[in-house]
Amino acid sequence: MSLVTEEIKSESEVYYGDEICQVKSKELLEDMCLPKGLLPLKDIIEVGHHKETGLVWLKQKNSITHKFEKIGKLVSYGTEVTSYVEKGKIKKLSGVKSKELFIWVTLSDIYVDDPPTGKITFQTPAGLSRTFPVTAFELEEKSSGVKEV
Repeated sequence: MSLVTEEIKSESEVYYGDEICQVKSKELLEDMCLPKGLLPLKDIIEVGHHKETGLVWLKQKNSITHKFEKIGKLVSYGTEVTSYVEKGKIKKLSGVKSKELFIWVTLSDIYVDDPPTGKITFQTPAGLSRTFPVTAFELEEKSSGVKEV
């Protein structure tokens, strides 16, 4: 059952369509002091944010698996990703799993250190956690192929 009811939607900022949803999801991550590449979703059909509770939801057409190249980790994003956000934290995350060895592990919380240390921690519902450099989740800058001198 989805956390996103019609009542919550009516009280929230909601956006539709991949182009605006890509922009809004990255703005939200930036506003929360989180790396903008943390949610590399594709074909997003809806993004919503209920500011009073911090509830955020993102819906995409299909589940995707993304490899964060800098750390060699595979992460699976379901068709609906929900969480509660606050500065530097994503809590009660659903719809996201990380591959550890041969199994997919559900992620429940993500947070960056305060004061900033350049580290980001991912936690499972069982309380297990892994810490990585924040830079592994930054957006890759598109290179024009031209080097400045």
